[in-house]
Amino acid sequence: MHSDAKADWDARIAIRSDEDREFAFPDLDPPKEVTAVGGVGQVTIDWSPVPGAVGYLILRGPEDGPLEPVDHHSGDVLSVPAPPYVDTTCTPGTPYRYAVASVPEVTVAGRASDVVGAVPLLPDGSAPVVRVEVDAHAEGVELPRPWVPMVGSERLSQLLCKDLSGGREIGPELEQALRRMHDEIGVRTVRAHAIFHDDTRVYTEVDGEPVHDFTVVDAIYDKLLGLGLRPVVELGFMPRDLASDPSKTVFEYGAIISPPHSYERWGELVRALVQHLIDRYGLDEVLTWDFEVWNEANLEVFWSGTKAEWMRLYDVSAAAVKSVDPRLAVGGPSSAAAGWVDDLLAHAARNGSPVDFVSTHTYGSPPLDVRASLERHGFGEARILWTEWGVTPTHFNPINDSVFSGVFLLRGMKSAAGRVDALAYWVASDHFEELGRPPRLLHGGFGLQTVGGLPKPRFHAMSLLSRLGPVQLPVAFAGDGGGSLVEAWASRDRDRVAVLVWNLTLDQTKASGEPALTRTVTVEVAGIDTEWEVTATVLAPGSGDIATAAADLGIGAWPTDQQWPELAARSALQSISVQPEGPGVTVTLPMPSAVLLEWRPRMR
Repeated sequence: MHSDAKADWDARIAIRSDEDREFAFPDLDPPKEVTAVGGVGQVTIDWSPVPGAVGYLILRGPEDGPLEPVDHHSGDVLSVPAPPYVDTTCTPGTPYRYAVASVPEVTVAGRASDVVGAVPLLPDGSAPVVRVEVDAHAEGVELPRPWVPMVGSERLSQLLCKDLSGGREIGPELEQALRRMHDEIGVRTVRAHAIFHDDTRVYTEVDGEPVHDFTVVDAIYDKLLGLGLRPVVELGFMPRDLASDPSKTVFEYGAIISPPHSYERWGELVRALVQHLIDRYGLDEVLTWDFEVWNEANLEVFWSGTKAEWMRLYDVSAAAVKSVDPRLAVGGPSSAAAGWVDDLLAHAARNGSPVDFVSTHTYGSPPLDVRASLERHGFGEARILWTEWGVTPTHFNPINDSVFSGVFLLRGMKSAAGRVDALAYWVASDHFEELGRPPRLLHGGFGLQTVGGLPKPRFHAMSLLSRLGPVQLPVAFAGDGGGSLVEAWASRDRDRVAVLVWNLTLDQTKASGEPALTRTVTVEVAGIDTEWEVTATVLAPGSGDIATAAADLGIGAWPTDQQWPELAARSALQSISVQPEGPGVTVTLPMPSAVLLEWRPRMR
C-alpha cells in the first residue's frame, strides 16, 4: 500500500464539502408510538413512520443523563431508514432511556420523540426462542431483487491490465469475477470510476486544440458487453489536459479531481463520448445505459472545486448527454453518505436540468429512504440508484472478509427491497487498487471475491439471495428479537418454498460474535406438505467462512499451489438435509449467521 496515497485519503475522507443551502428542510414531527423492549443482550426500539422522513436517528442515554445518538460503529451514516432498530451497544442489566428523531436529510435531525425506558436483559445460559411463521398459500407479491441491477468494480481499464497481483494476472481475473456476477448472481450492469482517467487516453490537447480518442474505451466496453453486462458510465475523473489544476489527485493511480479549465470542452468531451457509444453499440443499446456525473463531489477528497462548480459540471454534463438523444438517462449526485441529494434536486428544479435518477452511497447501515427527498422537490418519477453500498467505507478492514459482512448484506438488501431500483455492492473483486494492490489474500479488501476468485461470505450471501423464489410470502415474528435481531425473507416457486433467516446487529463491535445474541429459531410454514424434505444451507462462522478456513489451513500471505483447492473446498457453502418437525424446522442461529431453508417434494 502506498503510504502517501493512504495518508492523504485518511486525512481528507471525512471532510465534507459545502453544506450551506439556499433552501430549508421541513420541520418534521417526531415519531409517535415509540416503544423500547429489552431482550437478552439487546433492546428493540420501534416507532410509527413519519411522512417526509428519509430516515431516523436513535437516541439513548442513562436514566439521569443526556440523550446521544446510538453509534453502531459503522464509520458512516448512523441514521436508519425504517423501524425497528436493535441496539446491542448497551450493557445488559443497565436501565436506559431512548428516543427517536426524524431525519429529513442526512445532515439534519429533527426534534426527539417522547422518551421511553428499557433494560437489556442478562443471559441466563439458554438461547431465547424466536418463532418465524410463513404462509405457503398466501397470494404473495413479486420478490424484489435490488442486488440484480448493478454491482461495483475497480476501474474497468483494469480489464486490460496484464500485471500480476498475488501471482494472478489482473485483467483476466477481473473479467472472470464480473462474469461470475452475471452468470451466477444475475447482475446486469457494472458501475466503476475513471472512464476519463488518463489511462484511457480519451482526451488530449494538441497545439491547444482538443483531441478525442475512444479506442481504449471501446476495448473496455467490448469486453464488458461480451460478458452480458452493461456499464454505468460514471463521467469522471478529469483528463490532465482538461484539468484546471492537475496537481489535485486522489488514489494511488492519481485520478485528477479538479474542475475543468473549460466547461465547454468538458461538455464537448461528454457529448462526443455518448455519440461515439451510440455509433458503436447502437441507440437501442445505449438507451438502456445510465450516465452518472462524477463521484462523491461532496467530499473534499474527490472534488477540489466548490459545490457551485460541481452543479455547473452537472448542468453541462446533463445537457451534453441529452443533446445526443433526450431519452438517454443522466443523474447524480453520486454522493458520499447520502449527501447533496436535496441540493441537486433543488438546483435542478430551479434551473430545469434533467435528473432521470438519483444516485448516492452509504456504508455500514441499510440505505436511507430518499423517496421523501424526490417527492419534496417534484422528482417523484426519478429512479433511485445506490451506486455504492457496503459494510464499511474503510479500506483494508478485516470486517470485509468476515461472516458478519455477509449477513449484513442480507439485512441491507431486504431493507432496500421495493424502495430502490438498485443497491450496488462495492465491489465485485479484490482486484482493486485505489490505495494499493492487495498485499495478501485476506487483507480486508472490498471485493465479494478474492484475488484467485474465491467467494467471500458476502458473495455467498448473494448466492443465497439468488436462490429465493419469484413470489415473496408474508412473514410473522414472535419472541426475543424477532423482526429486529432475527429477520427472514420467504419465497415460493411452483414446487419449492425457500425461507432465508438471519441473525444480525448493525453493531460492528460485535462483528466477531456475541454469545448473548444467539437465538433458537423455529420456522413454521403453514400449509406445507409435511412429507416434503428440507435442506439447510448455512452461512456462519466456520461455514462458508473463508477467513476461518484460511486460518485452519495455516495459510500465509498467499496460498500455496496445494492450498488453493483445499481452501476453495473448505470455504464453500454446504447444504445438508434436516429433519422437519411437522410444518416446522428449528435451528440455532448465532450472531452473525444465516440459513436458507428449502422445502421440496420428496424424491421417490
